[in-house]
Amino acid sequence: MEMFASGLLALHLLAAVAWVGGIFFAYMALRPASMLLDAPLRLNLWAATFGRFFPWVWGFIAVLLVSGHVLMSQAPAHPSLLAMAVIGWVMSLLFGYLYFVLFASLKHAVAASDTPAAAQAMTRIRPVMATNLALGLVASALGALHPVLG
Repeated sequence: MEMFASGLLALHLLAAVAWVGGIFFAYMALRPASMLLDAPLRLNLWAATFGRFFPWVWGFIAVLLVSGHVLMSQAPAHPSLLAMAVIGWVMSLLFGYLYFVLFASLKHAVAASDTPAAAQAMTRIRPVMATNLALGLVASALGALHPVLG
C-alpha cells in the first residue's frame, strides 16, 4: 500500500508542477513577450496556446482531485491538507469558468477576427490566471511544508 501511495503522490506532484508551471510560463514569460506582436497576431497566439494547454489542464485537474482525495483518505485530517484540497477545488472551479466562459469568448472573437472583443476576453482572462497562479503557489508551498506543519 505504501508503494501505491508513493506512486499516487508522485502523479499528484507531477500534475501540480505541470499545471502551475504552465500558468507561470504563460503569465510571466509568454504574456510579456507576446506584447511585441500586433494585437491580432498576439490574440491568435493566445487562442492557439490555450487551445493546446487547456486539454492538458483538464487531465491535471482529474489527476489532482482524484489523487488528492485518495491520499487524504489515507492520512489524518490536517489543516494544511484541507487547505490544499480547498485551494484545489477553487482553482478547478476558476479554471472551469476560464475555459467555458472566458476562453470560449476569446476563441469566438478570434475566429470572427473581432480584435476588440478578443482583447476584452484576454483582459478578463489575465486576473483569473494570476489568481490561479497565486493559489497554485500557495498550495505548492503548503505541500512542501506539510511534513513540518503536520
